[in-house]
Amino acid sequence: MKLRIAVLGCGYWGSNHIRTLKSLGVLSAVSDANQARAEGFASEQECRAIKPQDLFTDDSIDAIVMALPPQFHAEYAIKAVSSGKHVLVEKPIALTVKDAERAVKAAQAAGRVFMVGHVLRFHPAFEKLKELIDEGELGKVGYIHSHRLGLGKFHTENDALWDLAPHDLSMILAITGAPPMEVRGEGAALLDRLSDFAHLHMRFASGLRSHLFASRLNPYRERRLTVVGDKAMAVFDDVEPWGRKLAVYRHAVWQDSGQWAFTTNEPSYVEVEEGMPLTRELEHFLHCIENGTQPRTSGEEGIEVLRILTAGTISHA
Repeated sequence: MKLRIAVLGCGYWGSNHIRTLKSLGVLSAVSDANQARAEGFASEQECRAIKPQDLFTDDSIDAIVMALPPQFHAEYAIKAVSSGKHVLVEKPIALTVKDAERAVKAAQAAGRVFMVGHVLRFHPAFEKLKELIDEGELGKVGYIHSHRLGLGKFHTENDALWDLAPHDLSMILAITGAPPMEVRGEGAALLDRLSDFAHLHMRFASGLRSHLFASRLNPYRERRLTVVGDKAMAVFDDVEPWGRKLAVYRHAVWQDSGQWAFTTNEPSYVEVEEGMPLTRELEHFLHCIENGTQPRTSGEEGIEVLRILTAGTISHA
């Protein structure tokens, strides 16, 4: 019997979930505080429109995908799992670590799947990058830096760090396998009290260091994750076309007679199977529900991401 999934929140990202779940044949209902918007999607996708207050008591719904303003995520996630429904919550899963912990504990107590929408973990290029790292192709990883820059989006509650950095933090945590022992943040606010530019500097117990730069007030788009190992370096650049999204640089650096020497090499582009990250993410969600397995992007990981965001946030009050 096919799972029956509802989407709560019919905004920009919720609409992507709606269309993707429809293509997977599991979309049962949509819901939004704006009933007219929900009914419009319901008509377009040939499913039901359910009022938010009625969604949690509807026994025909197995799981809910939540794409709401983050201040509502924890409250509604707790309602959902307490009603016996599995949840996929878009990032960030809450605005405080305490609220996130309450939601994840509620899911554990109810025996429900709690998954976080860190969609880039399901990007084929990142999956291949992680595979190369695990196989030792880059050697010992000593440094990771990510740049996520562009113009917008502008939120009243989320600054550039909270809006843009969760995806990169999820990827960095997947590579390091452990949270940082030290986090230092820097930020600049040009428009109002929220950071439009944000930097995070992280240090890990293994000695690895990482730097993240996020900007929502940048004239060009950049979506790049760079991993530096002692054998090779790799770049996952999501702005590039599929054939060039993952590049490996086999540069060499060594000491010769007390002096540093190095050679540079042209990048080799790693073949990556094309696939839509959101489709793969939702397929993973369905798999976890059907098999009772822990999601790759679990609630616990979502909490770790929030801890880093909280530690690195700069106040401009």
